[in-house]
Amino acid sequence: MAFSSDELNFLVYRYLQESGFQHSAYTFGIESHISQSNINGALVPPAALISIIQKGLHYTEAEICVGEDGSEQRLTESLSLIDAVMPEIVASRQSQNQQKQSVVKNESQETNGEEGAATVTTAVTSTETMELDSSIEIPAEKSTILKGHESEVFICAWNPTTDLLASGSGDSTARIWDMADSSGSPSQLILRHCIQKGGTEVPSNKDVTSLDWNCDGTLLATGSYDGYARIWMTNGRISSTLGQHKGPIFALKWNKRGNYILSAGVDKTTIIWDAASGQCNQQFAFHTAPALDVDWQSNSSFASCSTDQCIHVCRLGLDRPVKSFQGHTNEVNAIKWDPQGNLLASCSDDMTLKIWSMKQDTCVHDLQAHNKEIYTIKWSPTGPGTANPNMNLILASASFDSTVRLWDVERGACIHTLTKHTEPVYSVAFSPDGKFLASGSFDKCVHIWSTQSGQLVHSYKGTGGIFEVCWNSRGDKVGASASDGSVFVLDLRKL
Repeated sequence: MAFSSDELNFLVYRYLQESGFQHSAYTFGIESHISQSNINGALVPPAALISIIQKGLHYTEAEICVGEDGSEQRLTESLSLIDAVMPEIVASRQSQNQQKQSVVKNESQETNGEEGAATVTTAVTSTETMELDSSIEIPAEKSTILKGHESEVFICAWNPTTDLLASGSGDSTARIWDMADSSGSPSQLILRHCIQKGGTEVPSNKDVTSLDWNCDGTLLATGSYDGYARIWMTNGRISSTLGQHKGPIFALKWNKRGNYILSAGVDKTTIIWDAASGQCNQQFAFHTAPALDVDWQSNSSFASCSTDQCIHVCRLGLDRPVKSFQGHTNEVNAIKWDPQGNLLASCSDDMTLKIWSMKQDTCVHDLQAHNKEIYTIKWSPTGPGTANPNMNLILASASFDSTVRLWDVERGACIHTLTKHTEPVYSVAFSPDGKFLASGSFDKCVHIWSTQSGQLVHSYKGTGGIFEVCWNSRGDKVGASASDGSVFVLDLRKL
């Protein structure tokens, strides 16, 4: 098997995307000129690089196992990836295996055909330990698999008023699935992200990285690696194209009133767009590196975070930040205001979760418990000013250490550590009543937990690593999107 440099670069680029390293993938793509290659990414299956590496490992192990006479001796210890590329280690393992083969042959000759006693050791494999408890496993008939995307699906979001589920993919499309249709085969609208080239519209061939519904569910905004934000109607028609960013858009949010859209890009800027006209109201250029996430505090003020390790709070009409927070020692991946807009939570590759207040310059809490990067955070829809005022406010954090943690922010204490996942956790979402938390991981599992007890109450294993989980407005369905191009909906009624 031989690779061209273009092919190898594309596989590395796709691996970075699938692993969630969006800005690293973008930088690598630019430096390796991915856009100039003629590779059709839609035809490359998910996890292609991993698959090829695994096959290479199996081939190397097979070489070690087979003796000069063609006989085979099983490896007692699997070969690591680093070992497999070191010739002296491979040769040493081969020599050890051949010695074992000769010992086995001699022993078999000494038994002279007599039946020897065999000792069978049953090892519990990692896949066996991952089997779901049947009492909490969501049955197949309660899941609807939505197929149509031709590449990994990075994001999904429910319409706030109806059972329409939107999804965004690496195949340069977003899709709107009508889950109110009980026929078993929900209809889908395909929102093709195109760019002007030579006077005609052609597919952008760039990932759809972000999407968000407006407050009344009449419009869907999407952000893409092609540098454009777009507004769509629920019938699938495009309303407007927002072009001001120079490079990929990483995050995009409507404000509560629905008159502005906020976006963050690799060009180090954030932009407030007028949703009605599609025009840029104000561009904020305060970060010194790509902006990764944004979140509205009010209808005209917001926070942004960046790979520059800084957080800025900005307001429409002002030419400098209202407040800047510094304290993280690595990239800040996500930020979220609490339901009342008083406290700002941030999470970082420095493995910490920090809580900030506009009343002080230093963080209110510096929460250190995860032992790998924290990818995302979510506040519960509970506490003062919410629809669930009698329940305590909780913050959830999802980490590459395979755990989810629930925090009592008032005390700055971790109240539950949710440990059933076995791979990085990319997404968490609270149910509308705040009683449950859904989590999605690259172990292909969606887990649903009780926020009060921290107990796992429902589980479902899909067919690809989970990038996103989300609840519908009634709290009886969970949507999820995956690395293998699948989107699925779990019906939690009568479970």
